[in-house]
Amino acid sequence: MKYTVEMSNKLNELLERTYDAEKGFKQAADKVDNKTIKQFFLDSHNQRENFGKELKAEIMSFGEQPEDSGSTKGSIHRSWINFKSVFSSNNEEAMLEEVHRGEKEAIETYNDILQDKDFVLPPTTESLLMKHRNAIRNTLETANIFETAVS
Repeated sequence: MKYTVEMSNKLNELLERTYDAEKGFKQAADKVDNKTIKQFFLDSHNQRENFGKELKAEIMSFGEQPEDSGSTKGSIHRSWINFKSVFSSNNEEAMLEEVHRGEKEAIETYNDILQDKDFVLPPTTESLLMKHRNAIRNTLETANIFETAVS
């Protein structure tokens, strides 16, 4: 199966978003006091770190060069988390709201790639993306439970 430049670009976009999420979860973990939520953020950070390694390996297996840092948009998103956490009366709730927003966007990005009719993903790539998307759905569900608990 031919690995296209478009496919490489889409996977690198996912990789950038993964770096962004990894950094965002780490920043959130550093800002919360609640031990359970802190551990959730740290676990999510570690999960995204692993996703990044898997995406890099997948991109490299097709002879392409993976991105090595997050996006500008992600930096802005992380800054917004920082700003909101400073001025919110409930830091955990504010950060969990942002996690909710970010995870929904991530799922949409994965779905867009998985459902794109313009190209066929290699089976290894499709399986990897489905595994990541499903794990992100679980993270979103957990974040929603925490958000309800702290609100």
